[in-house]
Amino acid sequence: MENQLAQPEILIRRIAIVAVALVLVIGAIVVSFHVMRVSDPYFQSILSLNGDSARGHAIFEINCAGCHGVEAAGLVGPSLQHVSQRKSKIGLIEQVTSGETPPMPKFQPHPQEMADLLSYLQQL
Repeated sequence: MENQLAQPEILIRRIAIVAVALVLVIGAIVVSFHVMRVSDPYFQSILSLNGDSARGHAIFEINCAGCHGVEAAGLVGPSLQHVSQRKSKIGLIEQVTSGETPPMPKFQPHPQEMADLLSYLQQL
């Protein structure tokens, strides 16, 4: 009788160990992906610069306002109001440069221009 009761406990323990291992592996993958992005020279150069929000606004008007609206309230693209509360600087850079969310085009501005754009986006 004891052997029958022990079997489900062993199975539950094994499932728990596998679940913990999966969580750790996924966590390690997420952390390594973040470290890779932060160590990218393009990202590093942007993050080391001070952006000018006035220049960032001009960059936004030329490249982004057509889809996100002049006030960044959204048109074809979503509203970018308070976007810095939803995405980190790295997340914003990735969003702008990746082109992975159609219809948004891939856009890789010069690091100073990206720093300026980030500065503008953070004040929305």
